[in-house]
Amino acid sequence: MTGPITRRDALLRTAALASAGMFSAAPLTGIAAPLNKSVHNDEIDRALQARVSAREIPGVVAMATNQQSAVYEGAFGFRDMATASRMSTDTIFRIASMVKLLTSVAALQLVERGKLKLDEPAGNIDPTLGSAEVFTGFDAKGVPQLHPAQKPLTLRNLLTHTSGFSYPLWDPNVGRYLKVARRNRALPRMPLMFEPGSRWAYGGSLDRVGRMVEIAGGQSLDRYFSDHITGPLGMNDTTFSLGEKQRARQASLHVREATGKLVPQPLEKPNVPKAFSGGGGIYSTAPDYLALLQALLNGGRLRETRILRPETVALMSANQIGNLEAGILKTTNPALSNDVDFFPGVRLRWGLGHMINLDPVPDRRKAGSLTWAGLFNTYYWIDPTMRIAGVIMMQILPFADRQALGAYRQFERGICRALGSA
Repeated sequence: MTGPITRRDALLRTAALASAGMFSAAPLTGIAAPLNKSVHNDEIDRALQARVSAREIPGVVAMATNQQSAVYEGAFGFRDMATASRMSTDTIFRIASMVKLLTSVAALQLVERGKLKLDEPAGNIDPTLGSAEVFTGFDAKGVPQLHPAQKPLTLRNLLTHTSGFSYPLWDPNVGRYLKVARRNRALPRMPLMFEPGSRWAYGGSLDRVGRMVEIAGGQSLDRYFSDHITGPLGMNDTTFSLGEKQRARQASLHVREATGKLVPQPLEKPNVPKAFSGGGGIYSTAPDYLALLQALLNGGRLRETRILRPETVALMSANQIGNLEAGILKTTNPALSNDVDFFPGVRLRWGLGHMINLDPVPDRRKAGSLTWAGLFNTYYWIDPTMRIAGVIMMQILPFADRQALGAYRQFERGICRALGSA
């Protein structure tokens, strides 16, 4: 392991960035800031740079931290291949479902304050959740068959994706149901696809949790985040609505065609939302999200700021779904997502906010590590055993992109090798 990166080394790297050209010119060098304790990062730099240079990914920001400080940061490639605007560590990304972790933290803060309870009926807080109906199939004429849920839906069900809510991207019955429901307003907008607690399915549960946070917390979700999580942690670029200066740092989405070519897309139009989702729709940066991960790695505390009690963080990190299988998803829309199986052969479960691998992943995370991701190929993990956490951000569709996952795995492997041998 090498010693800390000097200021001179960092400046040389920055100068190399400034002088680097397009893909056909000199390779774009990563930014590595002077850190208190850094990993030997040549392997990571070369791996991420190689994927950019080969045009496998347009650009990437990757960061890792231990309990005390960041140990690696790198930015490679371009925010937008069309304009050749360069990636930097303060680049803003659409992180989609990675907001679910923030929503989970918010809900558990309210559990700590006695305003929400994990195992009481969620309908006590949000009456729309008190009369859930369960879908059992379609009759011979294609009419959905429904019956009242056998037991109340709870916050624990929602946080663990055992509620019965499922996304149409992962469940063809949901898409079929929604087509019928649009023609028949007597049907509930979204039923449960199974009895609460009986199965695991990835879906819109955290949207409902977000609404519960608003009701119990007495604030809109964006204001609750700002007052209780993102503000105290200094996550100033984590927001549902970007300002003009922030948009200038935003990465563009790139869509991978069947040929493998990446096609940059225009930025979405500026929007000031009137409602806020606990399941998606937020922006952030790698340094911002790393602050959240470091707080959780430290039992809910970042420097002088505590967002959760240690026992609550431990509860988040524990398997909450018993022997139910989790984490493997089969797509209904290959343009939006590939099939998802991040860790073939590894037993996966769910805590109160994260997916958990019960088995170690060779050369990478230990058993009991925590993770999830966002639709546009942003990913994080927390390894409580190695006491490290990492985040990697790209802007590519479809989700679970093979090249993006390759970059993620190489990054994690490099961090684990360096710190595991330190």
